[in-house]
Amino acid sequence: MPELPEVETIKRELEKAVLGKKILEVCVHNPRVIRQPAADKFKKGIEGAVIKNILRKAKIMILELSNNKSLVIHLKMTGQLVYPGDGTKSRVSFHLSGGKNLDFNDQRLFGELRLLDDWHALKFIQGLGPEPFALSSRQFKEMLAAKKTKIKPLLMDQAFISGIGNLYAAEVLFGARIHPEKPANSLSDKEKELLFKEIKAVLRKAIRYGGSSVDNYVRLSGEAGNYVQFHKVYNREGKPCLICKRPIKRIALGGRGTYFCPRCQR
Repeated sequence: MPELPEVETIKRELEKAVLGKKILEVCVHNPRVIRQPAADKFKKGIEGAVIKNILRKAKIMILELSNNKSLVIHLKMTGQLVYPGDGTKSRVSFHLSGGKNLDFNDQRLFGELRLLDDWHALKFIQGLGPEPFALSSRQFKEMLAAKKTKIKPLLMDQAFISGIGNLYAAEVLFGARIHPEKPANSLSDKEKELLFKEIKAVLRKAIRYGGSSVDNYVRLSGEAGNYVQFHKVYNREGKPCLICKRPIKRIALGGRGTYFCPRCQR
């Protein structure tokens, strides 16, 4: 699933490409991705509106429109936004002023589109924890202090801290030399400080390189994100650790595959 760096990359590219454009027509090729309202009301509620603002909350994109409604996009596992789109893989196409389409592609139909009067009222958004860049080191340390949960699943808990998923949780824990099964409240102040720095550093670098194209993620242009070249542990099971050369290990943790170095991370 696209995480904070991937969605932030698309958000910034959308700002350059479609901000201020009018949505002239909405072509719904598969209504299953439209969660609310019904497809006909979704279409009518968007056509003729101008894209006034583009926001990101955790892994969700929000396009605020001139008619005081908001198009809320959750890419989930296989969703893509492509501009200009050619419509060949599109589930929903937005025909914009200037003659080009913004396509929402989703091979497996896991993604979600919503047209809302108030995106703040969306239950998922209301349940989000703070984003990493909105926290101070002190606040982060306080959040960890009372948590007995293993650190890797905790970092992926969107109600605890939002935007981090399986991939970046693995990478930041490697950078901080922390074992993914270590209880959060057992971390020393030094480990907490290093972990917080790694979270911000890894996310910033991933944004700078356009995110990680694993599975179905692509940038707005349809091109791959380039951060994969910097992965230290994710999807590297059996390959030598880049520091100690011991094979990277994969275990199941919290229902997800977890990659780490058994020597460097303790």
